[in-house]
Amino acid sequence: MKEIRVRIAPSPTGNFHVGTARNSLYNYIFARKNNGNFILRIDDTDMRRNSEESEKGIYEGLKWLGLDWDEGPDVGGPYGPYRQSERIEIYQKYIDYLIDKGDAYYCFCTEEELEMERKEQIAKKQPPKYSGKCRDLTREEIDRKLKSGLKPTVRFKVPNKIISFNDGVRGELKWDGNLIGDFVIRKSDGLPTYNFATAIDDWKMKISHVLRSQEHIPNTFLQILILEALDAEIPQYVHLPLLLNEDRSKISKRDGALYIGEYKEMGYLKEAVLNFIALLGWNPGDGEEILSIEDMINKFSFDRINNSNVVFDFKKLEWFNGIYIRRKDIKELVDLSVPFLMETDYFEMNEENYKKLFSIMRVEQERIKRLDEVKEAFKMFLLNLQNMT
Repeated sequence: MKEIRVRIAPSPTGNFHVGTARNSLYNYIFARKNNGNFILRIDDTDMRRNSEESEKGIYEGLKWLGLDWDEGPDVGGPYGPYRQSERIEIYQKYIDYLIDKGDAYYCFCTEEELEMERKEQIAKKQPPKYSGKCRDLTREEIDRKLKSGLKPTVRFKVPNKIISFNDGVRGELKWDGNLIGDFVIRKSDGLPTYNFATAIDDWKMKISHVLRSQEHIPNTFLQILILEALDAEIPQYVHLPLLLNEDRSKISKRDGALYIGEYKEMGYLKEAVLNFIALLGWNPGDGEEILSIEDMINKFSFDRINNSNVVFDFKKLEWFNGIYIRRKDIKELVDLSVPFLMETDYFEMNEENYKKLFSIMRVEQERIKRLDEVKEAFKMFLLNLQNMT
């Protein structure tokens, strides 16, 4: 049987939000179910928007959820480096190869020229795509433009054919190459585009399955073309349903979606968050809703993944959290509550107050749905006890 290798490849350009966490969980449980490897790769070629804080949030979010990775920037592995900014020479090697092979070419068109071309096509009711203007430049023309200081992009020559692949959830998907146009694989600043770097990394890191959101389906067709041109093995693609806000808008880290660290700060237990996000697009098929990570690993399969988008329901998350709070050992629950009480102006941590928390928790455990609620729920008890002493 082929070795199972899956990855998550977040970009450190925003919060590690719930959609990325859900995708990470599915990759993790699929790897663990099949004795495979779960890889963390940091896709950080967007130099203008990268931030150390965002990358730190990725590590912290995964660690809090308990989704430990087998290979990554911090732990190493046989197919590193695992940060795209450290793999530029690798990408350039294959860009040069595709140019020499005739599957890619330099494009000297300016942004203004491309925008004018796009507007003309729209006016003619044609699908907007690159015309291929620079496809047939001679070697002399290319050399002259390069010597003049122009910084070209590199475009991939899209073949005139139907591109298809078998999606693990949606079955066979097709797209007509004639509708795409030659796409950029290296920007004028010398950095690879997302689709090129991702295709190369998935190939060179021997990724067997790519589990990611369905918004990547158009990208998948482009990545397949790149891999085919390199005679590379193509992974199994599995596209997961999108997560939507209650107003049906797409959850996005750019729109200020709650990042995983905020769930901890709001008093959600990691077990409840994991259980909740596991069911955002997948169900075990037996009607059971309360699932441990071991349950998820044992029951996970592609055929139970939904085709339709999923609405994020905070009331359901609170319901899960309440159940896990009621199941918690009193001491563990008290210890988890102390940081929230320390944020108040009425609680002082000492041995006597710590002991009082056990009695109060026995009363309140059935009522609270989030740990941050202890700040108000415990206030009356603690102040009355202080007055009595």
